[in-house]
Amino acid sequence: MKRRRTAALSVTLSVSAILATGTAQADTGFGGSRGDADASAGSKGRTLTSQVTFNVSKNGTGKTTGSLTPVGDYSTPACWYEPGWTPVEYEQEFKRRWNVGHFSGAAEAYAAEKARYIEGHPYKDFNKAKSGEGMFWGAVYDWDRLEGDDYLACSQADFWVDNGEAPPVKNAIDTETLAKLAYNEIQVPDTRISLAPQTTTKVNLATWAWLDKADFHEVAVTASLDVGGWRLSATTTAKPISLKLEPGTSDATTFPASAECTLNADGSIGEPYAKGKSNETPPCGITYLRSSGDGSYKLRATVTWKISWKGSNGEGGSFASGTFGTTQDITVQEVQAVNR
Repeated sequence: MKRRRTAALSVTLSVSAILATGTAQADTGFGGSRGDADASAGSKGRTLTSQVTFNVSKNGTGKTTGSLTPVGDYSTPACWYEPGWTPVEYEQEFKRRWNVGHFSGAAEAYAAEKARYIEGHPYKDFNKAKSGEGMFWGAVYDWDRLEGDDYLACSQADFWVDNGEAPPVKNAIDTETLAKLAYNEIQVPDTRISLAPQTTTKVNLATWAWLDKADFHEVAVTASLDVGGWRLSATTTAKPISLKLEPGTSDATTFPASAECTLNADGSIGEPYAKGKSNETPPCGITYLRSSGDGSYKLRATVTWKISWKGSNGEGGSFASGTFGTTQDITVQEVQAVNR
């Protein structure tokens, strides 16, 4: 499983965030130079700025949010191909790439590139005769996920695709790729659960735990590509389905015994404590069996989110579930009894 990016995009809710190279690349990790792989081919500094945008207006909000950690077999793309240049733009890109000093093999590399994009093998004069009918495509890299020789998966030279035609390469951007990119940008609210007693409880006293439906709801991010003749989008949705309680000590009993509290019919988890329930067993909670002494136990509450996606072309499906958890300090005191 690839390492997932945890830094949130610096965007305002309800607007789209456009990925860019340069300064923004440090935040997004998308695009940029192929480095040594290009230098050896005579195209040092080759870049393609991703034109994928994100609508985060339905993303998670709150005092704090976090990224999901996929569970099970799941990987996100380290690179992909997408449309980048019109013929005129590609001519300018070509000149920029070759505005470099001399290096070993430069003449041979330049001759090969010139033959490919200018002399008709296979493109004549940067395909200007087909202006408006398609675009040149190139590789985009997510540097936060690039490991080892992953870049070889997108080592195809820049190529032309007519509008509406299927790109003739593997790893061309599609709705599933967009859905995975949207998954990477999902932020969910923290899982600081409500407790009764709140932060200090007693040995052998049931502690009730719950999450209110008003603060606990599904979130979604839409990733879109709208350039030239290509318009694709995909929305990835995360829906909370269960809460797992880890008491922070083996000297505790969880309710239920599995420590997995499932979603109620109304979308909440657990049940708020109320007067008169002190002798009842909570549907979701913990009973600590030993004092925490002078310290406290680290109660970890982890929510599992079910992930689904739907593309603008009607395709869709599900991805591996994601989890996000937070830790709370719980002080457990010994009940003092007086013998008379």
